[in-house]
Amino acid sequence: MLGPAEALALNALITPTPDGIASRILGKTSGGNLTLFAFDAGQGLSEHTSPFDAFVIVLEGMCTLTIGGTAVRAVPGTIVRMPADVPHALEAVEASRLLLVMLREQKRDV
Repeated sequence: MLGPAEALALNALITPTPDGIASRILGKTSGGNLTLFAFDAGQGLSEHTSPFDAFVIVLEGMCTLTIGGTAVRAVPGTIVRMPADVPHALEAVEASRLLLVMLREQKRDV
């Protein structure tokens, strides 16, 4: 977790792993979490679902996200929404760093 009142360079907060994937949780609350990822070229996450909306912000490199069967090419400076309960996967076309923002919706009794 990050400390308060400090400006930090996102790319410096994670060290890529050769032929692998690195992750670091930057913040986590009951409302969601913020995770920094580094993927080496050719690495990725197989198709899965999440019960929460998530947003991928690409900081460096290029990746392809497949969301509900639709391929989306994401490059630095872009953001992609992955809706809750929709199958999605990620492949790093080149070495990439990205920020994942997951938003949890509060359950309400009806």
